[in-house]
Amino acid sequence: MSQNPNEEKIREHTFDGIQEFDKSLPNWWLFTLYATIVFSIAYWVYYQKAGIGLDQEQELEAAFEQISENVAKAKAEAGVLDDDTFAVMAKDPAIVSAGQTIYTQNCAACHGQNLEGGIGLALNDAEWKHGANPLAIKKVVAEGVATAGMPPWGPVLGDEKVNQVVAFLVSKQAK
Repeated sequence: MSQNPNEEKIREHTFDGIQEFDKSLPNWWLFTLYATIVFSIAYWVYYQKAGIGLDQEQELEAAFEQISENVAKAKAEAGVLDDDTFAVMAKDPAIVSAGQTIYTQNCAACHGQNLEGGIGLALNDAEWKHGANPLAIKKVVAEGVATAGMPPWGPVLGDEKVNQVVAFLVSKQAK
């Protein structure tokens, strides 16, 4: 079977009476193939060998942390006070600074400038007699502990200032 050089080449094999043209792949298809190969090698090196990128567990943890932070911020904006809200408040430098000022003016006389204790209990360690979670701390600050000589500061300071002091204390808790 001789072919004219201007005609397209046909492969010599036949299957079920069908013959195929012998054409090369289009350049766009080859470019896509080579780009995919280069991308997959770069992806493999980035995530598997170099250890630069986050693995799936780290990405999931980061996503959950972001979600928790967003939920806590939404609660804080809505006025809901819980442990997560105080954790977010403890990361806000303005709230912590205001809480530190209030603490210095009203609490440092008994609990010490550095929360080391004195007349009152130490507040810079992990052991808290009346509860270390933020809501328990808020209850103690607001309502006091009459048997321990801790006065109720809620009526004196008001809710906002009590929350700032609690945020300050939470920011200083031993981790």
